[in-house]
Amino acid sequence: MIIRQVLIRHGRRIAARQFRYYATEADIKGIEASLDRSLKETHSIESLLQNESSEVVPQIDNESHTTPDYNNDQVAADYQSIKRQQSLTAHLGSSITPHYTPHTLLTHPPPPSAITLPLLLASQSHLGHSTSLWNPLNSRYIFGIRSGIHIISLDITAAHLRRACRVVSGVTERGGLVLFVGTRKGQDRAVVNAAKLAGGCHLFERWTPGSITNGHQILGRCRMQVVDEFDQKIPGLENELLARPVLKPDLVVCLNPLENWVMLHECGLHGIPTVGIIDTDANPTWVTYPIPANDDSFRCVQLVAGVLGKAGEEGQRRRRDRAKRGDVTYQPEAFELKSSEEEMKTGGDAEAIHHAGGSG
Repeated sequence: MIIRQVLIRHGRRIAARQFRYYATEADIKGIEASLDRSLKETHSIESLLQNESSEVVPQIDNESHTTPDYNNDQVAADYQSIKRQQSLTAHLGSSITPHYTPHTLLTHPPPPSAITLPLLLASQSHLGHSTSLWNPLNSRYIFGIRSGIHIISLDITAAHLRRACRVVSGVTERGGLVLFVGTRKGQDRAVVNAAKLAGGCHLFERWTPGSITNGHQILGRCRMQVVDEFDQKIPGLENELLARPVLKPDLVVCLNPLENWVMLHECGLHGIPTVGIIDTDANPTWVTYPIPANDDSFRCVQLVAGVLGKAGEEGQRRRRDRAKRGDVTYQPEAFELKSSEEEMKTGGDAEAIHHAGGSG
């Protein structure tokens, strides 16, 4: 910069001198023209940089149709400056697509037709427990051993998961009640969303022992309602429900069988089929339809619960479509009104009233 200013300042004086041997007048004029052009370009660049760094284009208010005064509002000026920098640098960088979004397994679970081996592998369904904790009954589900950990065969997992989807879909299509159970920490959202999709019930807290075997004492005061084939509530039958036995599920889906073995035992005593996620340390004979997978992975549990919930939703849709055509897929139970004398003999107990009506 100093050399350039010296040349500009003393260029004419140097050019006025006559060089006998080193330069001609044409060379001197070319040098002066190039210096003038470089000087003009420098001034234009400096003015452009000053305008770019200092000018802030204000936005017009939609209501008042005026521009805000940024001289007295430093926060607004800083905000406008940041937004302007973002608009200038928005096109920079790279776009990483597709990427994993954890909430999609809860908000938009995949249907049963979308079950693939890469999806199960990405959900860590193949990871089992240490070889020292395995249950020998799971040997048919194990693919191999890696670093002292059993690896579950994803081919068998996909086949068993598709079978469980057909079971859930068939139960809901025939008007059955599906109970989703997951009592581990973090499984509550998956259980609730699956129950909403399948139109069933959910349990994410501790199972009360005796809820099935001694249901008339534990669940005797639970409220029930009567619905038609279109799931519309039928009013006026609340008093008749007092004489009905306690409602029991037609299918139970358990996401953690190890902690709920009491519930599975009660389901076995009453002939209620069960579906459960069986890890390498669990007993596959505890459930009717085992799904060999990793029950310690939240992503795997959310995938299994979401797919089963979607299967139940598909069965409910088919049931309602058939009901619109006049085809009811289940046989509704008839209500038998009991007299006040029978109620007085049994003391008002729902179970005794039911047996008294059946024995007569």
